[in-house]
Amino acid sequence: MPTTAKLVAAVLFALIGWLAANAHVPALGEGAAIGRFREIAALIGLVVGWGTMGSLVGKGYSDAIGSGLRTSITLVFFALLIFSTWLMFKQTEKMAYDGPMEAVLGVFAFMLEHGRKMLTPGVLGVLVIGGAGAGLLTEWASRRWR
Repeated sequence: MPTTAKLVAAVLFALIGWLAANAHVPALGEGAAIGRFREIAALIGLVVGWGTMGSLVGKGYSDAIGSGLRTSITLVFFALLIFSTWLMFKQTEKMAYDGPMEAVLGVFAFMLEHGRKMLTPGVLGVLVIGGAGAGLLTEWASRRWR
């Protein structure tokens, strides 16, 4: 059921996804092909915000901070999974893996590698402060527009 809180959460976490991706771009290196990286991260944030944060409202402002952080972590997980899977398929085109199991393990290796690269003050600041703030704003929207 669409609610105002879900819409607010979707928009806010789309913004957080875009900002976190933008903060992560310098860690990818100068020769990295960025493409639609920011836009896809925003789309993931939109879906995660709607589905995760949008369904966790109504429990109070203190729980909203935790729900916002939980949604940020969910956003990071799915972004890492999707982008790592994409990178694995790119490596598969180059015949970099000996078999399907090695390719699947390659996804997790890419997730770990890019997860470590995300541990910068800019990315963590966007995810933590943005997630907590988005949780509070979503809770406020839930109470304001019932």
